[in-house]
Amino acid sequence: MSISPSVIAAIDIGTNSIHMVVAKVSDSGFEVIAREKDNTRLGEGGGDMKMLSPEAIERGVEALRNMRRIADAHRASVFAVATSAVREAKNSSDFVDRVAIEAGIDIEVISGVEEARLIHLGVLQALPLSDKRSLLIDIGGGSTEVVIFDHTEELFVRSFKIGAVRLSNRFFPYSSTHPASVPSCAKFIASTIEPVKREVLKLGHEIAIVSSGTGETLARMCWMLTHDETPRSMNGVTFSSEELRKVTAKIASSTMDERGKLDGLDADRVDIILAGALILDTLAKSFAITSFMYCDYALREGVLLDAAQRLDPDVNNDLHNVAIQSARKLAERCDDDPSHSLNVAHLSCMLFDELSQIYEIDVHHRLYLEAAAVLANVGLIVSHARHHLHTYYIVRNADLVGFTDHEIELIAQIARYHRKSEPKLQHGAFAALSEADQHAVRMLSAILRIAIGLDRTHDGRTTSVSVSQKNKSLQIALYGKKRADLDLNVYATQQRVALLADVFECNVTVAIAN
Repeated sequence: MSISPSVIAAIDIGTNSIHMVVAKVSDSGFEVIAREKDNTRLGEGGGDMKMLSPEAIERGVEALRNMRRIADAHRASVFAVATSAVREAKNSSDFVDRVAIEAGIDIEVISGVEEARLIHLGVLQALPLSDKRSLLIDIGGGSTEVVIFDHTEELFVRSFKIGAVRLSNRFFPYSSTHPASVPSCAKFIASTIEPVKREVLKLGHEIAIVSSGTGETLARMCWMLTHDETPRSMNGVTFSSEELRKVTAKIASSTMDERGKLDGLDADRVDIILAGALILDTLAKSFAITSFMYCDYALREGVLLDAAQRLDPDVNNDLHNVAIQSARKLAERCDDDPSHSLNVAHLSCMLFDELSQIYEIDVHHRLYLEAAAVLANVGLIVSHARHHLHTYYIVRNADLVGFTDHEIELIAQIARYHRKSEPKLQHGAFAALSEADQHAVRMLSAILRIAIGLDRTHDGRTTSVSVSQKNKSLQIALYGKKRADLDLNVYATQQRVALLADVFECNVTVAIAN
């Protein structure tokens, strides 16, 4: 079956439910053509969420088989991410492997920080927030993500292991609620977020946003306090913290049977809504939130837009900016000369673009190269000796937003090989990569090595570069500032061409442009 690159199916595999949105994507945005939801409850069965039960795995696989069939009917490219329940489970590979085999879907298990970044991306498409500092809360089944942002710039990003299913398993496992359970749950939530409370209050916010299923349910229940009918769309609906407290108190004082009759509460959330309400109510008190706005877009829409940009980098350049900004922030904390690293990144991208005119190179690799160039020297914060190895460790374990775990591994390896030993199969991490990824790491680290030579003087005097091919030879030409002495940079670059020559099976020479 042929796949249309303009049609994307984005799947969000959550702790409580699995959602899919299928949309046609264009430069101006996207048009939703199908939605699907299945309440699989992957995180059901234990408060610690350390294992996926066989029953939960079976439900998840079956749901994803059905979603694959729907995606295929629309000839859509499928992008799937999994969050808290899957990333924490010791047997997550059992689920991921079965889905790959039986449903033909490759699942990307994302970090809590990346989850928050994607939710933020989705929210930006649904609400006009460009001029407001916003505090975003997304309550999932296994975790709650909190983001403070000025439009695309994220000022604060955290993921907390407090979710509606997780806390229901822990504090409300039975059909009746023990009188001590509610205050115990609220205290646990408050203690979990206490370490960041001061920072959140200091940053402040003009508008507080809540997203996803729990947020929608609570927004609807608050709305029904003063209205007879729900609006056609809940997107943009506001409610006060006082209304939220009333709703939370009403839920806490009701039995499970009574909750099923509460206005605005869906039957499939009756058993987890109390924990969800306590999370939002406690965060409202801790973060001095007086009112909320509900946003209908969240993780799956963020996945959709992120996927669109990966398929076509011109769709939404904001995604590139967010990713590189994340790398730059890490470099600023760890690199003793970040301006040099930015120069190297600039020259690396120039070299990449020049080589792309000669050889067939995956355009998506450009972003990995740019990030690796920015981060190549972060290991200096540990030690100058063997700092390339320290760089690998720091990058591999950093919360880089805008990148998948696999992409972070590639970036870490490209940065690790910016100096000293070339990539070898004797190196365990490199050997673990696929053959295609090994080639990408070799090629991109080769480009990075040359770019470092181009700025050997650490002052940006090499301003641009061009590459020409004749027979089996490449010539790299340097352009510099007026009357700048480029001899040292030419020499340093020539000393670093061996890996590039090996990758492209050619001779490489370096000279000052005429």
